[in-house]
Amino acid sequence: MRKNSIKNTRINGEVQRVLADVIRGEIKDPRINPFTSVVAVEVSPDLKTCKAWISVLGDEKSQTDTLAGLKSASGFIKSKLAKTINLRNTPEITFVMDQSIAYGVNMSKMIDDVNKGIQDESN
Repeated sequence: MRKNSIKNTRINGEVQRVLADVIRGEIKDPRINPFTSVVAVEVSPDLKTCKAWISVLGDEKSQTDTLAGLKSASGFIKSKLAKTINLRNTPEITFVMDQSIAYGVNMSKMIDDVNKGIQDESN
């Protein structure tokens, strides 16, 4: 993977901030979970495409509903992005479910279980 330029890194950060604001405050779709966060954003160097990793606190159905709601609202989100950030091109946004937080919670639980087992054996 190519290293991002300083300009591209700034654009990624600004797009992430605006996406988070729009998802949190401006979309009225009931499918979108209120505990949705934008974990990371990667805008291509030509500003044509954008991948946004999102994390949803909730069960599997809530995650799939949120993803469907965001995909249906992508036109609205793109227009808000175009009005807020002055870019040469407004990127097409692709939403990707980020499982890293759930993975981290699961690993932490497994580590705690192992530590508890070791403590039980030593007593």
